Amino acid sequence: MKPNMGNTDRLIRVILAIAIAIAYFTGVLQGTVGIVLLVLAAVFALTSFLSFCPLYLPFGINTRKD
Repeated sequence: MKPNMGNTDRLIRVILAIAIAIAYFTGVLQGTVGIVLLVLAAVFALTSFLSFCPLYLPFGINTRKD
């Protein structure tokens, strides 16, 4: 897994993950939509920490500056 995410991309994903988690645990997001978004937030956080997004591979996207 070669890193393909830049710092800005990672920061945006972490901020979105935190916002979704806060919205879910405060009761703003509920039900199926809340759970789906919470799973998406977990994926955002995981890909941010790994600096790798598997969905970028087929499209040749690389936001990391070498």
